[in-house]
Amino acid sequence: MPKSLDAAFALEVKTDQLHIINQFSSSVMQLDTVEELLEYVTSEVVSRLGFIECVIYLADDKTRTLKEMASIGTASSHDTYHIDRTEISFDQGITGYVASTGKPLMIGDVSEDPRYIADSRPALSELCVPLVYKEKVLGVIDCEHPQKDYYNDAHLEILSTVAHLLSAKINQVRTVEDLQQTVMQLNDAQKLERSMLQIANLTYQSSELDSFFESLHGIITSLLRADNFFIGLYDKQLDVLDLVYIIEEGVRSNAHKKISKEQLKDTASYYLLNIDQSLLFTKEEFQQHIDAGHFKMVGRQAESWLGVPFKVNERISGVIAVQSYSKSYHYDEHDRALLTYVSRQISMAIDRQLSRQELEHRALHDELTGLANRSLLIERIKHAILRLARADKRNQHALLYLDFDRFKSINDSLGHEVGDHFLVKICELILGTIRNTDTFARLGGDEFAIFMENITDKQQINDALERIQQVLSEPLNIDGHLLQASTSIGVAFCESSRDQAYKLLQHADAAMYEAKSSGRGKVKFFNNTMRKKLKNHADIENDLQHGIEHDDFELYYQPIFTIQDTKVVGFEALVRWHHPSKGFVSPNDFIPVAEDTGQIINLDLHLLELAAKQIAKWTSEGKAFGRITVNVSSRHFASLDFVAQIHSLYKQYKLPLGSLCLEITESGLIGNLELATKIIKGLEPLEVKLCLDDFGTGYSALGYLHQLPIHILKIDKSFIDHLNKAHNPLVDAILSLAQSLKLDVVAEGIETEKQLAILKQTQCKFGQGFLKAKPMPASEAEKVITHGL
Repeated sequence: MPKSLDAAFALEVKTDQLHIINQFSSSVMQLDTVEELLEYVTSEVVSRLGFIECVIYLADDKTRTLKEMASIGTASSHDTYHIDRTEISFDQGITGYVASTGKPLMIGDVSEDPRYIADSRPALSELCVPLVYKEKVLGVIDCEHPQKDYYNDAHLEILSTVAHLLSAKINQVRTVEDLQQTVMQLNDAQKLERSMLQIANLTYQSSELDSFFESLHGIITSLLRADNFFIGLYDKQLDVLDLVYIIEEGVRSNAHKKISKEQLKDTASYYLLNIDQSLLFTKEEFQQHIDAGHFKMVGRQAESWLGVPFKVNERISGVIAVQSYSKSYHYDEHDRALLTYVSRQISMAIDRQLSRQELEHRALHDELTGLANRSLLIERIKHAILRLARADKRNQHALLYLDFDRFKSINDSLGHEVGDHFLVKICELILGTIRNTDTFARLGGDEFAIFMENITDKQQINDALERIQQVLSEPLNIDGHLLQASTSIGVAFCESSRDQAYKLLQHADAAMYEAKSSGRGKVKFFNNTMRKKLKNHADIENDLQHGIEHDDFELYYQPIFTIQDTKVVGFEALVRWHHPSKGFVSPNDFIPVAEDTGQIINLDLHLLELAAKQIAKWTSEGKAFGRITVNVSSRHFASLDFVAQIHSLYKQYKLPLGSLCLEITESGLIGNLELATKIIKGLEPLEVKLCLDDFGTGYSALGYLHQLPIHILKIDKSFIDHLNKAHNPLVDAILSLAQSLKLDVVAEGIETEKQLAILKQTQCKFGQGFLKAKPMPASEAEKVITHGL
């Protein structure tokens, strides 16, 4: 061929190649995936260059291998073109050599090159160009031809140009894909984070487990597929699995399913609970466990099964499980981690719920007996009264108020532990006599109540009372002590929806006190006489504060004198109430009311101030009255504020030290010995004497007397009454005890000369009583101060 024609042909080839390159450069901008790129290069670029066999490999950096991604070739008549070796190591063949060096290679006769590895159709010449971007090998374009010396420098140049453009585009596509993957991962992470936060919030905000499970299921299904979903709680003691939340093929079952002991052993859930490990199964793996006898198939077989155990407490454990029926969706380790987190949240939610239920139970039940407490009883009475509006007119409710006889003496003599065991046993016996609909409650101490709803015949009450008395008729062996139980019972009824719970309790309580005053084991029904007493109690309660504000109370003074010469050494101040409409009201009528209602605090402070004013008056007049002793409630010995109040009185009225003293019953101090001691010590700078009233009538004082920082004992009138004929050994014992403790003694209630004469023969220094003087107004007391008894 003439040189001019060769040159023209070469120019035409060069022009065609440039056109291919330009078209490739333009088209490559429109391609978005590596697969599209490689397909385009093989079919639209390499084939147009006249290369009959070409394979594009991409590199795997981790394994240092080349993997066939696209190819063109001449197929034989009976099959399609294919590549025998679709994966080549970097250290194998000419292709591997180019990948490892990053340099192109053009070989005219591969049969003379030891690196050449023949394919099913061996070639003679080969052109291999690396795909390199910023010195990193991305892959190789490998072209082969059956003729020797087929490829030339022009082929190398254009294939290198194609490889350069392709490498840049592959890097761009991968960068975009990586960014997209990163964005997807960030979105998934944000979604997961939001879901985790939602689950955590649910755990601490949900008050009902059912709503918690429902919301939880909604969150979980947004993260993974759950055609079946269930949460089961396993009770180790009962050996029962309670499916508390169930979704079966997308449909929720509203009823709990309890899997019995017999069924439970065959389930995958029980197997999971036993080995205490989460389990992730494919369909085939699930079947393998069935074949191994670990469990049986229950229901429809899933394509993928995931279950996670959790522990609530020593008795309750649980399992959460999901199942997928889709062949294209299988759970993975990420799902296992997610469900493990969820299981912990479920455990916390259930534990909180159980703790809340326990707290609610404690708030509404007595700790010792497990019975309802006053709050729960009142709530049930209120609801029952409201139901009377819709009930048959014959229906009524009854409240039995019980006080166990002699319980205090058992506690004091045998100890509180025996007393507690005694109470618990009595309660167990009584529980066996009442109906399931009745409420048995402990109101405090040894006081209990039984609320009986919907009574249609009062004989039902009589029958209930008879059953209680019958079950308590036999002695009880409590910790080796044979004790006889009995109870005083008051009964009251409510018949109208207008009745009030607190009044029903008040009426039954009043009836119980009437029963108790009649003797052990008695029963009293609330009646009109009791109603009048309660009305009088309520009137007194209302009038007490008015009386304090309007100065209706007056102090009377009973002299305290020496036994031997009846010299006055002081006075006991006793309150008198001059009611504006009722006239004189006895302290026996209003002091218990004041104690019950707490008004005794204000009344005592008022009386202490009246005494302080009188002391200030007599002091300013130079009268030698000794000291004034005022009775105070034990309630004052429950707060250190009382110390400040007495100090304030001394300071305000400039009282002489030791002129105002206090008198209290023994039980008041013993109830809070430590605090009472602090209060008495706080009064020492004022030289306030503390007198213990009614000594010997209780059960506890002898055991605590040496610990009490008191100064004076008062022998109760009941002991002095027996001095008419001879010495009373108890009086002698009290005097001997007082002498050993260096305490003064006042004998109260001296009414006869005989009693005084006997006391003169003892070590008793002081006395008081009607024999010498009754309580008197301040004006008469002044005469006694001046002239003596």
